[in-house]
Amino acid sequence: MNTIIIFIATFLGCVGFSIMFNLRGKINLLASFGGVIGYAVFLLFSFTQNDIMQYFLATIAIEIYAEILARVFKQPVTIFLIVALLPLVPGGGIYYTMEYCINGNIGMFIEEGLHTFFIAGSLVGGIIVVSSVVRLIDRVKHHIHTTVKV
Repeated sequence: MNTIIIFIATFLGCVGFSIMFNLRGKINLLASFGGVIGYAVFLLFSFTQNDIMQYFLATIAIEIYAEILARVFKQPVTIFLIVALLPLVPGGGIYYTMEYCINGNIGMFIEEGLHTFFIAGSLVGGIIVVSSVVRLIDRVKHHIHTTVKV
């Protein structure tokens, strides 16, 4: 029951950001559903006991979802990706990093800052991996298409 409430809250939070980004209709709902997918994948891989890996795998799922929707609806990938990534953004880590810095707790500042940095890196890494694979597939398809025509 608690997980369902989290999914609903994730979806509604993404809808709010979708409205702020001026997304309308089913694009708004589908982009927001991407956030739920990402958070579900994040929770699904909680058995790994490694939150960096969870963020990475959730980002891969979101990026695949965004690439598919972008091709179906002929829209930029970023409109689906940015909204869906919002639940995974390490805002709490950034907050606590700055809090430790302001309070002069240098040890915790470095520890929390590095952890937050690695989370952000795993988000970027997931995007780069899927985007690179999609671009490679597009190039191969284009190459095959042009060589078959000749």
